[in-house]
Amino acid sequence: MDVDTPAEELASALGVDKQEVKEDLESLLQYSVPLEEAKQSIRRKHGGGEGGGDAAQPESVALNEIAPGQNNVTVSVRVLTVGTRTIQYQGEEQTIREGRFGDETGTISYTAWQDFGFEAGDSLVVGNAGVREWEGNPELNLGSSTSVAMAEEPVETAAEIGGDSDLIELSPGDRGRNIEVQIQEVETRTIDGRNGETEILSGVVADETARLPFTDWDPHPEIDAGASCRIEDVYVREYRGSPSINVSEFATVTPLAESVAVTDDAPQLSLAEAVDSGGLFDVEVVANVLEVRDGSGLIERCPECGRAIQNDQCRVHGTVDGEDDLRIKAILDDGTATVTAIIGSELTEAIYGGDVADAKEAARDAMDKEVVAETIREELVGDSYRVRGSLSIDEYGANLTVEDFAADDTDPAARAKAVLAEVHG
Repeated sequence: MDVDTPAEELASALGVDKQEVKEDLESLLQYSVPLEEAKQSIRRKHGGGEGGGDAAQPESVALNEIAPGQNNVTVSVRVLTVGTRTIQYQGEEQTIREGRFGDETGTISYTAWQDFGFEAGDSLVVGNAGVREWEGNPELNLGSSTSVAMAEEPVETAAEIGGDSDLIELSPGDRGRNIEVQIQEVETRTIDGRNGETEILSGVVADETARLPFTDWDPHPEIDAGASCRIEDVYVREYRGSPSINVSEFATVTPLAESVAVTDDAPQLSLAEAVDSGGLFDVEVVANVLEVRDGSGLIERCPECGRAIQNDQCRVHGTVDGEDDLRIKAILDDGTATVTAIIGSELTEAIYGGDVADAKEAARDAMDKEVVAETIREELVGDSYRVRGSLSIDEYGANLTVEDFAADDTDPAARAKAVLAEVHG
């Protein structure tokens, strides 16, 4: 949108610099503020709002009253966390600050498009902030027309200040968090990044509360398998329905003299609790195998991407010479919900009692590949198992990628009581 004409008209009417008005207009329009509302906001800023005279200082709005679409918002807040990262914006790389503010009524996330110089713990009065929707919640946007000043009195908040977090506390959307973890798994990968081929690190970190995947976009030498580190200023995204830690060039990684204690156990949940979580990187459930689905047993995979294929057709690579493999897709049910368990070749071999060569021989003898799946069904269906893995949820349902699979030795009566308690509250 051409803003030169409205900027010139506003600047003339208000008696202020046209370039400043133009920048303010562009900033507000960037947040999808309607033109007329943006112009009125600038009039108020320069004391030219309706009614004339000196513009009254806007009253602060409580954080729990803020909704997407509001503009020219003033808030009195405590800075809870401050994170820094770069993003691609309108084809250019831009550094932003982001985190959470708090007051007596709650907390809200923010994005600052310039460095206002505040730190965690500061009490601020933020004026002329925009509000957008981010991941279903309102978020404050601080741009070139936003004013930030230290508050005269400390702003009270019940929220924790500083960003130190256990892994179990992290959620997608968190920014400016600090963690102390042990690096359990790490590998170097080359990806096609913003500036061509880029080397990154990925793996798994753990503490006493949980295990989570991570990506280090600017590989830090301190991040090495077995090392214990304090990592400051991480942000959290969603990966396959669970939190994933992201380490940027702005993160600080400090080796710890003592090893971080880690959990060997996954959270034990009912299937309903697990599904309601929206996805978990590491979870353990106890459930019955209700069904072994089609597509189990002896299958073929694409040699290029590893996807299961049918009739030598890969949905990505077309006609291929498939490679034989073993897999189980089982429906788990604990009385509260159902999920599909995806069991890979190694565990499937243990359940089946043979490897791919044994399965192919059995299929040749029976002249039917389905004999392998039937053998697995006879072994599994109706029995109870303790299953550990990564739960992801999408439009097709809930899938548990299995890491451990073993017969459950829990007393059936005790399990039944637990399920009834879960169902009936």
